[in-house]
Amino acid sequence: MSDMSAPSKNILVRNLPVLAIIAAAIIGAITLKDYLSFDALAQNRDVLIGFRDQNYAITALLFVLAYVLVVAFSLPGATIATLTGGFLFGPVFGTMFNVTGATTGATLIFLAARFGFGDALAARMEASDGAVKKIKDGIDENQCSMLFVMRLVPVVPFFVANIVPALVNVPLHRYVISTFLGIIPGALVYTSVGSGLGTVFESGETPNLGIIFEPHVLLPILGLAALSLVPVIIKAVTGKKDTA
Repeated sequence: MSDMSAPSKNILVRNLPVLAIIAAAIIGAITLKDYLSFDALAQNRDVLIGFRDQNYAITALLFVLAYVLVVAFSLPGATIATLTGGFLFGPVFGTMFNVTGATTGATLIFLAARFGFGDALAARMEASDGAVKKIKDGIDENQCSMLFVMRLVPVVPFFVANIVPALVNVPLHRYVISTFLGIIPGALVYTSVGSGLGTVFESGETPNLGIIFEPHVLLPILGLAALSLVPVIIKAVTGKKDTA
């Protein structure tokens, strides 16, 4: 009996990180939505600025850690966190802290999914036939380009872009690099919006979070996405695979 239960225990242990993320996401969506909001930021802006002025390094560290938790546990408020980074640290350092926190949190989700069921699912997809195998092969042959496109195009949910690479056995180093570089354009846009929140607060308005879909912002990002697909076209012509 103990031998039969051992595989079940191993499966449960391997999936604990994923289960913890799912549980935290559900609890966070219910309990934290009022605390991780624009209104909460507006009400506590003076306290945050005062603490930052007296403890800049500690504030930066705590902010990055908080951002990691928000992303790693898929908590509500990632956009507010990005705006806060710009509000507290400006467009340059704010973008750096935002990208660092987001990349670290995304990497933790990736590792949790890979540890839980990513390797097993990737092996099954590799051994399968038909459409499933073709999809995996298509991603495998163009990993770098596809990873960048998923990060650059704002219509791809961040959580989806975190999980899918783990399910198709993307190497960790490639995932981290593409995540870090791929989220910089979007992070820079929202961090820049956050850096101007002082004026927004004074006027009693709300920030324009739809700015990323405005032509002068969206078109350059789509241009980068199109540029990242050039290697896919070249490989399709030459028949070479992505070996980086």
